[in-house]
Amino acid sequence: MIEKVLIGAAGLGIASLAGSFIGLLIKKIPHRWNDIFMGFCAGTMLAAAIVGLIAPAVAMTEPAGWWQIVIGVAAGVALISLLDYATPHLHHLTGLDSEKHHGDMAVNRILLFVIAIALHKLPEGMATGIVYDENNLSNAYAVTISIALQNIPEGMVVVTPLLMIGVGYGRALAISIAVALLEMLGVGLGFILGGISGVFLPALLGMAG
Repeated sequence: MIEKVLIGAAGLGIASLAGSFIGLLIKKIPHRWNDIFMGFCAGTMLAAAIVGLIAPAVAMTEPAGWWQIVIGVAAGVALISLLDYATPHLHHLTGLDSEKHHGDMAVNRILLFVIAIALHKLPEGMATGIVYDENNLSNAYAVTISIALQNIPEGMVVVTPLLMIGVGYGRALAISIAVALLEMLGVGLGFILGGISGVFLPALLGMAG
């Protein structure tokens, strides 16, 4: 099973990097296509969260135990908030002059957008790792493939906005690699948490979702 998890994690990382490389080549995505890509990513993640995570959690729990799922979802929201609070401002990571871009709303919006993509990679990876179970590998493969597919356009829309505001190719590539590695780390963490005890699985699925 560990080998399958590692392959799944590698697949997610490669898909994300593939999208980033495409973004480096294209350099600029028209606004309309950017919206299409992000809509596709959002729809895929929503489907993976509900069909691959929340629905199985509900199916394995009696109605009286659905409070576990609610607590799990609340814990997931808390995790994202904690990551958001702990993450440094991207001006320091992109090499942009913070004084020069202070008050530049366009740059700030792009940085906020990129950091939002990066932040959700850890729980997204956990969502994939948690569902790896010998008894239901088909669900694990479905979640992995769906996340990998949306990682390609997502990788593109992480790199291209950075290039548009003047971030160098080297830094943009380094950021995309870090984002991919963060998701791969999440896969391993999710698999470990999911294997601790089946008692916690509904709550963990809810948190990942």
